[in-house]
Amino acid sequence: MIRNFALTLLILIGNSAIAAAPDDFAALLEDAWEWQLRENPVMASSLGDRRYNGSWADSSLGAIELRQEKQREFMQRLLAIDPSQLDDANQLNYELFRRDLMTDIEGFRFRDYLMPVNQRGGVQTLDEVAERIPLTTIADYDDWLRRMASVGSLIDQTTALQEEGRKRGYMPPKILMQRIPDQIAAQLVENAEDSPFYKVFRNLPDSIPPAEQERLRTSAREIIDDSVVPAYRKYSSYFSDTYLPASRDSIDASSLPDGKEFYEYRTRVYTTTDMTPDEIHRLGLSEVQRIRGEMQLIIDELEFAGSFEDFLEFLRTDPQFYYDTPEQLFDAYLAICKRIDPELVKLFGVLPRTPYGLRPIPDNIAPDTTTAYYSQPAADGSRAGYYYVNLYKPEVRPKYEMEVLSVHEAVPGHHLQIALQMELGDMPDFRRYSGFTAFTEGWGLYSESLGYDLGLYKDPYSRFGALTYEMWRAVRLVVDTGMHYKGWTRQQAIDFFKANAAKTELDIINEIDRYIGWPGQALAYKIGQLKILELRRNAEQTLGDAFDIRAFHDALLGGGALPLEVLETRMHRWLAAQINAN
Repeated sequence: MIRNFALTLLILIGNSAIAAAPDDFAALLEDAWEWQLRENPVMASSLGDRRYNGSWADSSLGAIELRQEKQREFMQRLLAIDPSQLDDANQLNYELFRRDLMTDIEGFRFRDYLMPVNQRGGVQTLDEVAERIPLTTIADYDDWLRRMASVGSLIDQTTALQEEGRKRGYMPPKILMQRIPDQIAAQLVENAEDSPFYKVFRNLPDSIPPAEQERLRTSAREIIDDSVVPAYRKYSSYFSDTYLPASRDSIDASSLPDGKEFYEYRTRVYTTTDMTPDEIHRLGLSEVQRIRGEMQLIIDELEFAGSFEDFLEFLRTDPQFYYDTPEQLFDAYLAICKRIDPELVKLFGVLPRTPYGLRPIPDNIAPDTTTAYYSQPAADGSRAGYYYVNLYKPEVRPKYEMEVLSVHEAVPGHHLQIALQMELGDMPDFRRYSGFTAFTEGWGLYSESLGYDLGLYKDPYSRFGALTYEMWRAVRLVVDTGMHYKGWTRQQAIDFFKANAAKTELDIINEIDRYIGWPGQALAYKIGQLKILELRRNAEQTLGDAFDIRAFHDALLGGGALPLEVLETRMHRWLAAQINAN
């Protein structure tokens, strides 16, 4: 289907004369990246580029349509370049850039930009942007004040998109939208200093003189009182009175206009394969059965007197598996990370220079979001990467999953891979700072298996936790395709998840709601992991005693995030070189 779309795109754009290649291609990539930064000021700020610090992205319908026209213009320029005139590295860059453009152009027709808010983020959580941007100088804080002052305009643009979606039948599920009013309510403060936007002004850097600190805090309070809170009060009324009642009762992406095609498209994009939703569903059922067998071996080892379901209930309810306070939970995560760090040299020849830190997920979204996530570092080195952990209700955050979760989100999972990619030398920016979910999340899931090599999973419960996390990703293949393509209900998905994984019910419900609001994304993890495991097995079998795990990992990560078929080609070439060298 991708090839057919490419042919259609060629017809739409027209046949262009082939132009000189290397210089034109370099200029195109530079122009496209600069445009990307201008159009996405928050992304630019998060990368350490301060040129657009005082702005939000223009989210008006007109601006969105102009961006689509610009993407087509870039595609026209790209197709006018003969890739055969490029060197090998730039032929790959050409193909990946073409793929990115095609994905964006093809996806525009599904109009998911008309559903700009979900329970995991949107204009109701704009304050969280402050955690991802540099805030060190007076100018940085003044820029943040400018952004705060224009929150109302961005909310108005978002409301206009939601209204257009409401009129045209692009509405998110009501079960998700019911979570949003409480998130908006966190912004409706009576005292400006209680606002989530004020948090960054409480402890300003010592390098800022006291008089300037007071000026910044005074300005922040005035903007919150005069602009931020009134904008959110207006939005709260619109959301609760108009938007929420009109949201749809169905949960599946297939219920949207062109919904079946939309989900098939998302499946291709997130897995970087041509697998159909039905094929992925069957694979998921097979993986669930396989992992369930491995779980049973651990239950038998523990001589647990009861069924599989009884063991899961034991894990969910026995106090020995939970901390009493958020502080204890946070300290335990920190201890795990410090235990992992020095062991990485066993598995990697190249490690990132950029460090990472640990932070709690903000209180205003913690009840509605997942167990953890990762936020990448700034490109200029001004901010480390951060592993965010959910401390809400520690009584539902089991100890037996903390090691495997840390391996996935921090090192050797997301931080190691993403920070290394950002530090790769000869790579265009569009590759350095973005990627393919099947690779990124596939690497994160594959990394979980490396916990054994890092001295983790010492007791059977932690080993069961590692299997629980692999089972969790196998379950995703079943429930995501089940809900969005095969008519499953939300409760059916929750029940299937609960029957096969030892995650707690709150976590399971938040996960299922995440899949409802993010169709297809959850498929990437297991598909990517299985490909990486296949590549490793092939290398181990071919090289035998000459197999070097550090060299394998360095080669796998050395090209940045890639579509799975491109990764396979890269690793086959590496393997051939290893054979010749031995």
